[in-house]
Amino acid sequence: MITVNNSTDLTGQVALVTGATSGLGWRFAEVLAASGASVVATGRRQERLDELVAHIVADGGQAVGVPIDMTDADSIIAAVDQAEAAFGIVTILVNNAGIPDAQRAHKMSLELIDKVIDTNLRGPYILSCEVGKRLIASKSPGRMVNISSISATNYGGEGAALYSITKAAIARMSEALAVEWARFSINVNAIAPGAFESEMMDGMLERMGDISGHFSRKRIGRPDQLDSTLLYLCSSASDAVTGTIIKVDDGQSSR
Repeated sequence: MITVNNSTDLTGQVALVTGATSGLGWRFAEVLAASGASVVATGRRQERLDELVAHIVADGGQAVGVPIDMTDADSIIAAVDQAEAAFGIVTILVNNAGIPDAQRAHKMSLELIDKVIDTNLRGPYILSCEVGKRLIASKSPGRMVNISSISATNYGGEGAALYSITKAAIARMSEALAVEWARFSINVNAIAPGAFESEMMDGMLERMGDISGHFSRKRIGRPDQLDSTLLYLCSSASDAVTGTIIKVDDGQSSR
């Protein structure tokens, strides 16, 4: 009888999730905890972190909430310190935090340009390197999952050029770090979602109206439809998968 390598049991793993106060990040934190990981949920809103942690603990999981400012390197490093103090070395990192620009490129202020780049790219890069160096020093294997977007390769000109650019950079960051850290048994991959329910998507729909009619299946994706992809990339089942960007868009970009 063969042994099938498809386990998504994350018992003993420590997962840090950014942007966990709402939307996809909230769901990611819950799913990882339900699969056995000790979860460090991070974000800007402490009250939302407290609420998420309470949900996870009530369901029998382990979690702590750690505030983080993805535009501040000191805050990022401090969050990793707090994660280690709570559960030990971070072995799973989900770089989910991101903000939209929602403006035409030529109308963006310098302040908004800096905020989008810092939150969507610089912060995730600093956090990846901080987690990576600690994994390497401890000779521990790890998994990193970076949330890119289908807009990295499909941009319709609707006023999110910089968001698209940063998400393309996140995909490339995943490929480059995967090569650099492969010899340390650190797998780095990305998920490129299409339009999924989230606070960010709610803001987009408010600005643009219902866009689901343009999609092949006439619907916006649900966060739970990303569960299996997330768990695959965070678990031993994907041991030989690194430097890969998995598109999960319900056929939205294939019309």
